[in-house]
Amino acid sequence: MLALVVVAATVLFGAQVWPQQPVTISFLLRAVEADQMQGLAEQFMAENPDIRIEMVRGPNAADAVENLYTTSFLLGDSPYDILFSDVVWIPKFAAAGWLLDLSDRVSEADLSDFLEADVAAGLYQDGLYRMPFRSDMGMLYYRTDLLDQVGLEPPETFDDLIAASQAIQEQTDVDWGFAWQGLQYEGIVTNYVELVAGYGGFWIDPDTLEVGLDQPAGIQAAEFMKTVIDQGVSPPGVTNYVEEDSLRQFENGNVAFLRNWPYVWAEANREGSPVAGNIALKPMVHAEGEQSAACLGGWGFGISSATPHPEEAWRVVEFFTSPGPMKDFVTEFAYVPSRRALFTDPDVLAVFPHYEQLLEVAETTIPRPPVGQYAQLSDILQRYLSAAISNQMTPEAAMQAAAGESRRVLGIKG
Repeated sequence: MLALVVVAATVLFGAQVWPQQPVTISFLLRAVEADQMQGLAEQFMAENPDIRIEMVRGPNAADAVENLYTTSFLLGDSPYDILFSDVVWIPKFAAAGWLLDLSDRVSEADLSDFLEADVAAGLYQDGLYRMPFRSDMGMLYYRTDLLDQVGLEPPETFDDLIAASQAIQEQTDVDWGFAWQGLQYEGIVTNYVELVAGYGGFWIDPDTLEVGLDQPAGIQAAEFMKTVIDQGVSPPGVTNYVEEDSLRQFENGNVAFLRNWPYVWAEANREGSPVAGNIALKPMVHAEGEQSAACLGGWGFGISSATPHPEEAWRVVEFFTSPGPMKDFVTEFAYVPSRRALFTDPDVLAVFPHYEQLLEVAETTIPRPPVGQYAQLSDILQRYLSAAISNQMTPEAAMQAAAGESRRVLGIKG
């Protein structure tokens, strides 16, 4: 009898002291970012032993990651508790009911610490479905030494950019004036968004669903893309450029001006770069009398509506998007923070003194249209822009066709 009591006591005691298995919170992300975020994940798990973070390494192409998330949610048994999301995914995922509304978990005061456009990119029909982690915005890089050599100031308008490019091409040994992203993919859309806004127009008004592609500014934006190629300001191969291709041309000293994202600064100024120390950045050029625009990019965290662990998932999201971890991440990997205060933080500026100037660009960002049919609309615009810059169609005909298809997708007559 005594032995039974001892065994029972041992079992009960053991049940009390055996540690509970930690909850696993999983999300998919590009392989390169999984490597970069590993340190933060380990810090979180050290501070929160009851939660284990599982980062699933996906392809480095953002579109491919989106497709994997979509497939997992469509199958109805997604293994992912968190969605690590590009800014343009939220309308689609929220409209499908795949994400939790986070509005009741964060106050307006907390959200006011983030860049306004980053917060807006997480909104869908009055709900908040994404917390910002890192921002991104298109900007214009330029060679300060070349402008000094030809005696010109940095360009402000589209005409200035073309004139400065041609002057540099004529008076220096630099082959090309302006590099950008012209391949038929999401990158050409981001370039177009900045151009059409710089001409005073728009792609799609998310409130009215009005399409602006076939309006004068919409056509002018496509014409500018074709003009810089036709005039030899941009290399012919720009029609096949993604971000890395255009960066290599700029970094190797072959191009005077580059439209690209903030990561370029650290890359182009790295040790051994031919242009290190001779580059500066500014908001994108625009038409006379219009304003500069920077296409909003960036990534953040949403929570799957199917997760069995919403509270634990929120603790992970809250950690990654808090000031300390965000600051550590952006200073180590040269990304742009989503929290406004970090642009002027002394520790950040000690590493990246140009971030204070980046804030000027960040305040001019405009999102791509936050509509549930975004993927279809982007595909339409990509196809017709590609047709316009590769001489398959005139810019005017291409934009008219793109506008017609876009209206059909949106259910707009006329």
